[in-house]
Amino acid sequence: MEAVESRELLIRGLAALGVSATPTAAEAVLRHLDLVRTWNERMNLTAITEEREMIVKHALDSAAGLTVVKLGPGQRVLDVGTGAGFPGVVWKCLVPEIDLVLLESLQKRCRFLEEVGEEVVRLLGGAGSYRVVWGRAEDQGRVPEHRERYDVVTARAVAELRVLAEYCLPFVRVGGVFLAMKGPGLSAELGAAQNAVARLGGEVAEVRELELPEGGLRRSLVLIRKAAPTPKPYPRKAGVPAKNPL
Repeated sequence: MEAVESRELLIRGLAALGVSATPTAAEAVLRHLDLVRTWNERMNLTAITEEREMIVKHALDSAAGLTVVKLGPGQRVLDVGTGAGFPGVVWKCLVPEIDLVLLESLQKRCRFLEEVGEEVVRLLGGAGSYRVVWGRAEDQGRVPEHRERYDVVTARAVAELRVLAEYCLPFVRVGGVFLAMKGPGLSAELGAAQNAVARLGGEVAEVRELELPEGGLRRSLVLIRKAAPTPKPYPRKAGVPAKNPL
């Protein structure tokens, strides 16, 4: 695709979602995608490499979360298991004033995310903050610097909801929110996760299903509000939540 076509597709898709973007924000999103394609030749970041698909299935998919979560200046945002930076980097591009932390367990991906940060922050003029943390959610969720310190926590395509809840809710401050970005067919998974969500101090505030614009897939967004502190035993040791979900 030509650069103009890519920009028009992105802006048209964002408008269809009701998400606003400045020209600088759109440029930053597209630069992020460029870096994903370049680094993907050296490491496995994504199976989706065609430009149009990346815009729809990565950028617009990430931006869809902003139809449920309303971000503002100074909010502390954590993206758990961010991988190539979806949705966290896209959110940072569209709402530069947030203080973003990307949590990733693979060190080589962290190096990629640090380079992305240098490029994106430069384009955005240094607004807010951007930080990459190497580690597992089960470990970092017990660290005082991170435990119950975030206004918004998100995860996209990481694990089933009851496992995600144990990964993510320990990071959310009481009164903050966790957004799980899931695919279609959520009802059974949501029902199985109710006990885990409640035990970890959360309550389901909203479930929204939508079709991504420009021929994208159907998505489910689950917004969980932190109603009470997470009990000290959670998260359990690394690997336990996935092997033995609550």
